[in-house]
Amino acid sequence: MTIPSLMRAAVITRPGGPDVLAVQQRPVPTPGPGEVLVRVHASAINRADVLQRSGRYPSPPGVPADIPGLEFAGEVVLNGAGSTLWSVGARVCGLVGGGAHAEYLVTHERAVAGVPDALDWAHAGVAPEACITAHDALVTQAQLRPGDTVLIHAVGSGVGLTAVQIARQLGATVYGTARSDVKLDVARDLGLTAGATPGEPGWVAAAARGWTGGRGIDVVLDLLGGDYVRESVAALALKGRLVLIGTLAGLESSLDLRYMLSRRLTVRGTVLRSRPLEERIAVTQAFAREVMPWLANGVVRTRIDATFPLEALAESHALMESNATAGKIAITM
Repeated sequence: MTIPSLMRAAVITRPGGPDVLAVQQRPVPTPGPGEVLVRVHASAINRADVLQRSGRYPSPPGVPADIPGLEFAGEVVLNGAGSTLWSVGARVCGLVGGGAHAEYLVTHERAVAGVPDALDWAHAGVAPEACITAHDALVTQAQLRPGDTVLIHAVGSGVGLTAVQIARQLGATVYGTARSDVKLDVARDLGLTAGATPGEPGWVAAAARGWTGGRGIDVVLDLLGGDYVRESVAALALKGRLVLIGTLAGLESSLDLRYMLSRRLTVRGTVLRSRPLEERIAVTQAFAREVMPWLANGVVRTRIDATFPLEALAESHALMESNATAGKIAITM
């Protein structure tokens, strides 16, 4: 395969709205020792991309500062010095700190997972962020056990819908909250037992007591933050665990610490993008080992709400900011 010197890449020309995105020609990166060059076939939009575009979430050191994109699926086209894990032509996917909204990217050879033939490029491209986030939050952070109850806020999001399915595969009963009944219906089709939409203060705990006969929820995945944290703490069962993944609903929340002590609760924050390389490798390998087989046989499905070509990246950002989607927004090259 002949590798060109230039590639198309979506570039953040300045902080602002979706209109600041433009497709430009950039040099194709060169893989360093232990790295692979991947020709990207598909990627996806994530909230971090929107925040980065608006100037509120700078990329970590060592990745393109103005090319967004955190996940990808594609084929290996070149190995760097000492890179031997993947042959040229291998189908792979994974997470990067940025730069995935381009025709080529480089990443460490151990930070990718093999893509089975049963998975098309679009579904492989939207899988890494949602699957790795959900699996890491449920298994590593919350130590989910068979028989646990799980409550997922923003259950209609890409991470939320994937977490429903993974939690079910792990033997949990899953509940959720969403902005609309339409999003809850989508989640029910994927295994959600019951759900609720926002109401008066105390609505989360009230719903949780109703679902569980007054016992409360064992594990909460909170993709929203803000007042949802306080609401979720009140909904937890004895020794319950809350994993905070996002802060779309706000950066602060007040908590009753005496209540938390008496119930022996755990509140834990997690983020993927800024983790060191070895930690990113570990979660990617866990995804390849434990989740990819479910994707291959169809028991876990990444739901694509909309698909856009790279040239329509601005439209995809506008759609994400509308909060009208249920599932992922795929980007094809």
